[in-house]
Amino acid sequence: MKASPIRIALVATTLALATAGTANAAGCLKGAVVGGVAGHYAGHHAVVGAVGGCMVGRHLAKQHAQQEAAQQQAAQRQAARVQ
Repeated sequence: MKASPIRIALVATTLALATAGTANAAGCLKGAVVGGVAGHYAGHHAVVGAVGGCMVGRHLAKQHAQQEAAQQQAAQRQAARVQ
């Protein structure tokens, strides 16, 4: 089996994401599982689906964290006004 450049890039990306640490893993594992299953059923592209799912999951987790931080800041500002 000859390794294509795309497959090598996907494996390298997967390894890089796997070794990135737990601080950056929020959403990645869940997204990778969902993407891997979806990729498997969409033409046996589980690795591609897992990598894409990890990226999407991480993006959504980052957005969620930013929204929570904004809500906490707004609550702190509101509490400061009341005092």
